[in-house]
Amino acid sequence: MKNIPNLFTLLNLFFGCIAVILILQNGIVVMSNAEGTQYVSMPEKIWAASLFIGLAGLVDFLDGLVARIFNATSPMGKQLDSLADLVSFGVAPGMILYQLLRLSYAGEKDALDVSVVWLLPALLFPCAAAYRLARFNLDTSQTYGFKGVPTPAAGLLIASLPLIAWYTSSPMVEGALANKWFLYGLTLLVAWLMVSKLPLMALKFKDSSLKNNMPKIVLVGLAAVLAIFLRWLAVPAIFVLYIIVSLVTARKNA
Repeated sequence: MKNIPNLFTLLNLFFGCIAVILILQNGIVVMSNAEGTQYVSMPEKIWAASLFIGLAGLVDFLDGLVARIFNATSPMGKQLDSLADLVSFGVAPGMILYQLLRLSYAGEKDALDVSVVWLLPALLFPCAAAYRLARFNLDTSQTYGFKGVPTPAAGLLIASLPLIAWYTSSPMVEGALANKWFLYGLTLLVAWLMVSKLPLMALKFKDSSLKNNMPKIVLVGLAAVLAIFLRWLAVPAIFVLYIIVSLVTARKNA
């Protein structure tokens, strides 16, 4: 019974590996519309990889829940969880950023002359995730709160980008996701948020008090509303809302 949570953790890693395979198998497709104008098409498998990262997130939530139910928490489980998270929410999202940068440069006239060096900033994301996870494993104070954005939250944010690009009808959103400077800025910002020491709340209920858990209840309620109206665009909106609510709550409790 003690190994059941570890099986969930390994399933997290399994889904993350599938996501990486799907991302790296994609080719960039240049198509032409009815007017003869060429444009770069988002490969469908990146969209599928995002779903596998989402499944990894679901399993990551369940392994902690199962561990508490069976009272099977262990140092090995904690280390295994971080190793799985690094792949599913660090490496896989980093590869998504890499592919999105490739797509961005593929739409430019001198695409064939672009050096791979300009794509390497995407690897800052998994590096920041690894640092964040290692620091978390050594810090015993992050039980009901976090220092910096949790790696799964950052990974799921990046994983939402192909889904947003696939389903959006907004030229502004499409333009942003195809803009290399936006992608560079997003990579640096989210990487910094992971390695920062901003006081952010964990979605764990410390007790049954409504007052103590009100910020979390409000966040979950607003997240549900945003999901209904914004669909996949709700993911970055919820991410920003999570940071705002956490910082406001931390300031009130200071």
